Amino acid sequence: MYKQKKIYVQLLIFILDVLLLNFTFSITLYSFNHNASFSSFNSFLNYLFFLNISWILLSNTLRLYADSILIRFELFTKRTAQVYIVWIISGLFFLVFSREVQFSRLFIVLSLLNFSIGLCINRFFYFGLRSYFLMQSNLSNKVIILGYNETAKKLASYFEEEEENTKLIGFVEDEENMKELSNYPILSNVENVINVATEFNVSEIYSTLSPELNTNIYDIITQAENKCMRFKIVPNLSYFLRKPVIIDYIRDLPILSLRNEPLEDIGNRLKKRVFDIIISTTAIVLILSWLIPLLGLMILFESRGPVFFAQLRTGKNDKPFRCFKFRSMRYFKDSEAKQATKNDYRVTKIGKFIRKTSLDEFPQFINVFTGKMSIVGPRPHMIQHTTDFSKVVDHYMVRQFLKPGITGWAQINSFRGEITDHTQLEMRIASDLWYLEHWTIWLDVRILFLTVYQVFKGDKNAY
Repeated sequence: MYKQKKIYVQLLIFILDVLLLNFTFSITLYSFNHNASFSSFNSFLNYLFFLNISWILLSNTLRLYADSILIRFELFTKRTAQVYIVWIISGLFFLVFSREVQFSRLFIVLSLLNFSIGLCINRFFYFGLRSYFLMQSNLSNKVIILGYNETAKKLASYFEEEEENTKLIGFVEDEENMKELSNYPILSNVENVINVATEFNVSEIYSTLSPELNTNIYDIITQAENKCMRFKIVPNLSYFLRKPVIIDYIRDLPILSLRNEPLEDIGNRLKKRVFDIIISTTAIVLILSWLIPLLGLMILFESRGPVFFAQLRTGKNDKPFRCFKFRSMRYFKDSEAKQATKNDYRVTKIGKFIRKTSLDEFPQFINVFTGKMSIVGPRPHMIQHTTDFSKVVDHYMVRQFLKPGITGWAQINSFRGEITDHTQLEMRIASDLWYLEHWTIWLDVRILFLTVYQVFKGDKNAY
């Protein structure tokens, strides 16, 4: 309901922060050096360009402008401080490695300090303005709810939680349908709803009563629009569905989808494919070109068998494909069906190292390049595991709507490795479905960065 407005607020704060960054640094430079040479000015532009890019990447990766962060002052200021500290560190690394000696230490300290002061002022201004608008009764959106039932009570609670400038006046319901006390007043019966709405200067009426079951609703809709009141119908789908649905249209026919799938859009699929090709090509040229012969010789030296382990895994739309890995185990007949376990006797010495460091997964960049996999997505399971897991976990096969990935949302949340219990499997599938419904290209970038971080940090589930 408020999604569009929230996006505008997020975008506005983001733009203000970026403008503030450029303004404070430019003013500081002007104060320090009126006669900057062309070369030093170029150095400043390079430095400022890096600061802009790093702020944009870090603020998106750490979700600084997420709606859940923006509505709470303490959380927003804390997250701003976290992003600011990491951003400073990245800027200092840039100065060290680029050797930009033209800048004095005082200039760097003052420019960073000025930006931090500007950020504080920006936050206080935002929350002060927000509080002002929420407190203005003449700016509040007055609404009433038609009907008193479970849907109406749930809607009322959502109005309370949203913290938007919406003021619920009360419910409208016929007396014979009232079976309990309500938290808001019952203003009148259904027939008199327009008179009551006019009396309280209501701008919107939310109806939880179905027009198909109460034909008077159609007359009320006409009367409300004649009084310049918006009339909105809240359908009760909880009898059939226990989660939010996505409403789309084919011409005049409403179509309900069980979940949001950003990658159904061909433009988003194209973005993801371009991202996959760029990363996989870079990995193949810069890493696999020397890693394959190096690890290949070490693998062959320790045990007989092929360098690569190619196993049938479940791909997009339940279609099998051969997933490539560096062979980390001695060859056995049950290798195709038996999952690796902790302290697995089949794992070789070099295999322990490449599994711990995730080097065994690198050949999957070839799978990504050929289009069978993606950089980020649900991890591909063995064919037999897909058959078994789909029988015990609801909605398991929904994860197969996506291409499998080298890494994924489940993996960076520590749901990787051997599956030992039902709860662990459910959490992994829930993470995969969350990723499917919330995909953005920035989420892929974030997951990729966090994966690299975990590789260097080490993961106890990697064995």
